[in-house]
Amino acid sequence: MAIKVLIIDDSALMRALLTEIIGGAPDLEVVGSAPDPIAAREMIKALNPDVLTLDVEMPKMDGIEFLRRLMSLRPMPVVMISSLTARGSEVTLQALELGAVDFIAKPRAESAAQLQGYAEEIRDKIRAARSAHLRRPQAATAPVPAPQRPAAAAAAVATRVLNEKLIAIGASTGGTEAIKEVIVRLPAEVPGIVIVQHMPEAFTPSFAKRLDSLGALRVVESKGGERIQPGHAYLAPGHSHLLVKRTGAGWVTELAASEPVNRHRPSVDVLFHSVAKEVGRNAIGVILTGMGKDGAQGMLAMRQAGAWNIGQDQESCVVYGMPREAAQVGAVDEVASLGSVAGRILARLRQA
Repeated sequence: MAIKVLIIDDSALMRALLTEIIGGAPDLEVVGSAPDPIAAREMIKALNPDVLTLDVEMPKMDGIEFLRRLMSLRPMPVVMISSLTARGSEVTLQALELGAVDFIAKPRAESAAQLQGYAEEIRDKIRAARSAHLRRPQAATAPVPAPQRPAAAAAAVATRVLNEKLIAIGASTGGTEAIKEVIVRLPAEVPGIVIVQHMPEAFTPSFAKRLDSLGALRVVESKGGERIQPGHAYLAPGHSHLLVKRTGAGWVTELAASEPVNRHRPSVDVLFHSVAKEVGRNAIGVILTGMGKDGAQGMLAMRQAGAWNIGQDQESCVVYGMPREAAQVGAVDEVASLGSVAGRILARLRQA
């Protein structure tokens, strides 16, 4: 049976484009399109769609307010359609906090090939959303404070370990909230962290800024060439692959605008392969929620090089794709729920 999709967008042109793209797949069916949330509310009742695509900024009621009400009264899979602006990225992150499964930027296709790539991406996101594990809505206003920990727990991670180890994290669908959950539970006394989250380049600065505001770690969007320091996390920018390179007694970040890998740039596999080569047994790998297989082979290379790897479990994933693929190829040492990932990392560091 085809996945039933309701499109909500105030632009008639965008509604027509999305209808053509989504309806062009045999397993997807556009059951309706609404110009605003007020009209959408009645169409949801009448058409019972499986997935919504929702514009961020609309008349009568903005997408965030509509999403807040929807997830409280009738939770269902939502894919946000976002503008490539600073405000668009901020609002999209709020939407993901409120329970939207995923997002995609509005198309800026300059060629038929680019439009085809966009079409494939949004169809994949809708398919993933249909089977996603919906989270309970969270407030999208106040920052989440980092949990308080006994001083002895942080002190148990020796200075030598802080400088010798490196943590690499990869995620995709549902990853913005999953990464946040891990980051806010880590104290400042941890080794340097490198992160790849599949996101367009207009969104990664806002995501890094948001992570930086929430916990004890200093989080930045990588510019390339940074010396990786304890207590710091470096997020791959949306336009480039992130790699690590050994220099002297430590590592530095490196960016590469080479071809996408597994249809992604940045790619988790690219990061993990570089960590396997340059860090080896001193690395801890973490693979979180996401559709597809990006990261599985890189994480396997890490484990073969002596790294210790952890994968998020199926029950706590929004989409159990990337962690499943990594586990199936034998790349994962331990499987844990999202809420316990940070604790398992700290336990591993204390063992070292």
